[in-house]
Amino acid sequence: MTTSTCVIAIDAGTTGVRARSVHLDGRAPESEYQEFTQFFPEPGLVEHDVDEIWSAVVSTLNAVIQRVGRDNVAAIGITNQRETVVAWSRSTGEPHGRAIVWQDRRTADECAQLESNGLLPMVRERTGLVLDPYFSGTKYARMLRDRSIAIDGDLALGTIDSWIIWKLTNGEAHVTDPTNASRTMLYNIVEHQWDDDLCSALNVPIGALPEVCPSSGRFGLTSSGSGIPGGIPISGVAGDQQAALFGQACFDQGMAKNTYGTGSFVLLNVGTECPPVTDGMLTTIAWDLGAGSPTYALEGSVFVTGAAIQWLRDGLGIISSAPEVGPLAATVPDSGGVVIVPAFTGLGSPWWDPHARGTICGLTRGSTAAHLARATVESMAFQTRDVIDAMTSASGICIEDLRVDGGASVMDLLLQFQADQLGVTVRRPVDHETTALGAARLAGLAEGVWTSLDELAADWQLDAEFSPEPDRTMTDLAHQQWKRAVERSLDWAR
Repeated sequence: MTTSTCVIAIDAGTTGVRARSVHLDGRAPESEYQEFTQFFPEPGLVEHDVDEIWSAVVSTLNAVIQRVGRDNVAAIGITNQRETVVAWSRSTGEPHGRAIVWQDRRTADECAQLESNGLLPMVRERTGLVLDPYFSGTKYARMLRDRSIAIDGDLALGTIDSWIIWKLTNGEAHVTDPTNASRTMLYNIVEHQWDDDLCSALNVPIGALPEVCPSSGRFGLTSSGSGIPGGIPISGVAGDQQAALFGQACFDQGMAKNTYGTGSFVLLNVGTECPPVTDGMLTTIAWDLGAGSPTYALEGSVFVTGAAIQWLRDGLGIISSAPEVGPLAATVPDSGGVVIVPAFTGLGSPWWDPHARGTICGLTRGSTAAHLARATVESMAFQTRDVIDAMTSASGICIEDLRVDGGASVMDLLLQFQADQLGVTVRRPVDHETTALGAARLAGLAEGVWTSLDELAADWQLDAEFSPEPDRTMTDLAHQQWKRAVERSLDWAR
């Protein structure tokens, strides 16, 4: 391998596509980003034009390949928005309309009906998920029914990773990986295969689904007929949150990451044995390296973290830009007794209460904009603690440390408060683009660019570390006060 050898990650997110190189010698990456259109046909409905997504892949990927040189590209890795579904024709490659996006809620009634029919225990036991329109299964069924799509040998169904690989290989490969399959509500994470019973219950033709291959391994080769230079191995695939866990080098049981984005996703590596169903948590496949048994993770979803900062900016007008919140919050030593529960769209893990609504408790005449900013920052850490406490209680696995990424992870104030609340060290890496990094690492591992998980772990570079205060008396009191505020928000909108 030459020192300029690299792997290119395609990060196909919810609002855009990024292609990013990761180099064996650690040099700075090349990166290209392109947004695509969000379609909202009706309230609660969200769709994407998958041809537009593919155009963004071609544009960004070709730009990066041109900069790094085709001969230096060892492999391509793919990470993607999870749960979004596509249907297309195998013979023509044409999609059957737009993709239905993970945020789409059109199948809420179907999910409620399936639960009333008694399907939830099977879904929980076999998939680790809950019956919710968030996941792919009911989206597939609704798409087939509403669009009168013929169910025959020409039909292909897949998530965004499958669509991109199909296009990259010019129709040679209809594949996915276990991390994406495990988010469909159709994949048995214990037996590692599409589940006949669930496919039948949800009216999804099992023969139209992609082959499930290990997350790190050869999925196919790019075809010159795709508009991309031919012959490049496609060798790593993972859903975005699992890719971030891998990119954070959380390879051992007990390692965890949190991505502070619009919401937050906490993933805890629980090892190679599928854990029992855990109330308030999702069980998912973290990755499969093809060694015979996948690695599992518990996942907790926090709906509102960074979105609460946007609310301070756009709703209350107490900051004019998001980066101002940290310095403003740091002008006061604490929140002055103010507690904000940002349950603007309900509460996610571990509460799962769609009827919860935002509350502000503890206001006095002395409360200022700085106290509100501080309480908002603290709410991110409190919600993360709730998730991790539930994970630890259910699994019996105590986290070693918390590795963090996402936009709000730049706030030292937040990360120190998080460390104090959890009682463990919080670590922020130099490279914040952990999702793309994880996809690249999975692909490079398959192609021998990197030789082992130990080598990848050694490549993880620390930017900053935050150690908890040894005395937890005040932090636990603050958390108890937070839980009192949460109780007041629960079931508010019923």
